[in-house]
Amino acid sequence: MKPFRAIRWLLVLAVLAGGYAVFRLSRPYQGFEGETFVDIPRGASTRRIADLLADAGVVRSRWDLLLARVVERGRKLQAGEYRFERPASALEVFGRVARGDIFYYELVVPEGRNMFDIGAAVEKLGLFSAAKFVAAARDPRLVRDLDPRAPTLEGYLFPDTYRLGRHTTPEQLCQTMTGKFREVWSGLNARADVHDAVTLASLVEKEGKLAEERPLIAAVFENRLRIGMKLDCDPTTIYAALLDERYRGAIYRSDLESDNPYNTYRNAGLPPGPIANPGLASMEAALHPAASDALYFVLRPDGSGAHQFSNSIAAQEEAVARYRRGHRK
Repeated sequence: MKPFRAIRWLLVLAVLAGGYAVFRLSRPYQGFEGETFVDIPRGASTRRIADLLADAGVVRSRWDLLLARVVERGRKLQAGEYRFERPASALEVFGRVARGDIFYYELVVPEGRNMFDIGAAVEKLGLFSAAKFVAAARDPRLVRDLDPRAPTLEGYLFPDTYRLGRHTTPEQLCQTMTGKFREVWSGLNARADVHDAVTLASLVEKEGKLAEERPLIAAVFENRLRIGMKLDCDPTTIYAALLDERYRGAIYRSDLESDNPYNTYRNAGLPPGPIANPGLASMEAALHPAASDALYFVLRPDGSGAHQFSNSIAAQEEAVARYRRGHRK
């Protein structure tokens, strides 16, 4: 009977040990203040990961994480940076790392934003200053092979939602965004000159809020370019003022009379480069303008965001008068 009694005691001890292990692994722990970040490198062993988490005070000891690995066998731990800001059990910590629940900033860049807008958005996230991003975006080397005439990266910072790590640099963000542009541009299979197409698309993006109007707006600009008529595009004047660091929230006569090459009220042809970062729809409109003889457009006074398109200056003046009358109501 003694062997059976020994086995019984071993089973009791095993149950007790298992219960203690579950208890220990399920107890929340926090050995840090506020928040802490743990960066798990690619290829790190489970023991290395356990040491990193224990050193940061995320788990009580490396053995807790190793024991959790035994309980959760079959799951692979993921590399990346993790943020911990509250007490958590070893099993919960293991689960987060196994899921790859890494920390990231989410940067949303809508169509039509320029490099100054993007810089302000990044600064608001607390990643780095707007000035540092704009300085990186002013360097066109990332797209020099694609567009030798690009004065900056403006136009090639493709609008999208980006996930950024705490250590992302302005240069890395620019590389990611221009990489996305290359992907989208390649998908268009365009034979047009990329510089002119993206510059025109940026004007269309800033002027056209309704998708169905963008090919018509592109046609107006193309028609003006064909006959040597100035584009008279308000957003280019605003962008010129931004570059000169004198934009005051509205267009003034001094802005219209500025000699800045981006001011299309004084300079014929396209501006030296894009004035914003267009989305796919505006690029498609620039590549495939509508069949139209219109030379002018002005907002309709109904608040719809739609424009009245005209072929003659007389019709344009009448449309402008209607807009002004409606705008005063």
